[in-house]
Amino acid sequence: MKSKQSCLILAGERSGEDHALTFFDELKDMVPNCEFFGVGGERLRSRGVETLYDVKDFSGIGISEILSKIPFYFKALDRIIEEVDKRQTKTAILIDFQGFNLKLAKKLKKRGVKVLYYVAPQAWAWKAYRAKALQECVHTLFTILPFEKKWFSDRGVSKTRSVIHPLMIEHGQRLKELPVKKHSRFKDRNPRILLLPGSRRSEVQALLPVYEKAMMLLGENEEFELGIVNVESVPSECYESGLSFNKVYDSEELPSAFEWADMCVAASGTVTLSCGLYGVPTVVCYKLSLVTEFIFSLLVKYDGPVSLTNITHQKYLFPELIQHHADRYNIVKHLKRWIKDPKEYDSISEELYQTKQMLSGEDFSVPQYMAEVIQSSYES
Repeated sequence: MKSKQSCLILAGERSGEDHALTFFDELKDMVPNCEFFGVGGERLRSRGVETLYDVKDFSGIGISEILSKIPFYFKALDRIIEEVDKRQTKTAILIDFQGFNLKLAKKLKKRGVKVLYYVAPQAWAWKAYRAKALQECVHTLFTILPFEKKWFSDRGVSKTRSVIHPLMIEHGQRLKELPVKKHSRFKDRNPRILLLPGSRRSEVQALLPVYEKAMMLLGENEEFELGIVNVESVPSECYESGLSFNKVYDSEELPSAFEWADMCVAASGTVTLSCGLYGVPTVVCYKLSLVTEFIFSLLVKYDGPVSLTNITHQKYLFPELIQHHADRYNIVKHLKRWIKDPKEYDSISEELYQTKQMLSGEDFSVPQYMAEVIQSSYES
């Protein structure tokens, strides 16, 4: 008698759930007898995933925010392992969320569970030793940035697959028809600025007041249209400000927001890569709590770019304003330069247009590969 099939899937952040949706529907159709359980949001639940925890339970941005959740993370780790044991699960799909997922992967490996790690941890940024842990406990590592496969392979992670970036799947059809943004777009109208203050409460609370001051300062000398993207997981009161918006988008309307915008001011994160894919010059802002900043200064040796578009291109196409540099004056300085200088604006836009090609990955079906691993795990 064959064992009942089950597969753990863990998306500890909203962006992780976004990534999961790029392969999950097709995967589920390929393994109709497999029950999925783990961590996710409403979108995964609506597709039949039994969630032990909601993605909101896991949200955190910096070390001080995460430290306060350490007891919860240990409890969640224990509960997930208990469920894996009870269900005799043989396969797990872990998506990004490296701090938690790598600890989980080690425990799963001890139980003989095949771990498919989708979206490689950014070990190249500040924890290169994690490559060894990945080689020891991960069945297959899926990389989504152009240089990652070689980086991990050079450090002994043998089973590495370079796949199309999930954002390319999510927005692919729309991106195919996207023209290069030109400064001439706003020659006969006011430029359009889109604010993206983040997907977590702590990000919005830290950045939106800075954005507000910057827009008021810019408005002293420039006329412009203003838009903002509100994320449903962030309480609405966090978006209260003295600004007047021409456009208010929710997170499901991001493609329309990027097509509307001529330039963005964005929190560092996955969204900055979306800005790059849609060819929108962007000022990237990154603010952590003082405790997090101090601990990072002790631990982090990486001194390269932090935004995903800059990391992909291996150059600073987007200005990055980190910690105290993320102030109204620096934001306005960069926006004014793009408003006033067509040559610079068009030069950045031309380079951003290449982002799509850089994130195409290998010709490889992620759901088919995952389905084969799940099925082979249960073959007698």
